[in-house]
Amino acid sequence: MADVLSFKEMCARFDVTPRTLRYYEYIELLSPQKEGRARFYGPREVARMTLILRGRRFGFSLEELRQWLLIYDHQGTEAQNRAWIELADRQLGVLTTQLEDLQAAIADLRQLRDDVAETLET
Repeated sequence: MADVLSFKEMCARFDVTPRTLRYYEYIELLSPQKEGRARFYGPREVARMTLILRGRRFGFSLEELRQWLLIYDHQGTEAQNRAWIELADRQLGVLTTQLEDLQAAIADLRQLRDDVAETLET
């Protein structure tokens, strides 16, 4: 059982709350082994959690991640990789648009700040 993590160890390893871990189990992103009330997370669940957290960082919804993980279970690696490319391409477009919007907002705010600062100097 050296490669198995307890519920508490899983929370600590991924810096998530118990509520988050339970929720991921509830929506079927994770399926830990259960012994009574205890939950144990093996290599598969650790790998899935790593993918889930990376996906969240990239801006994917939990449902998108759940569907993507199901592809592996039902169709295998190649289908999952093809789906990943489609998801990544779409999300890269979304993130690029957000970046452009942020850059425009920063430029506008900087200009407004400089305009106001200039009125204080005169």
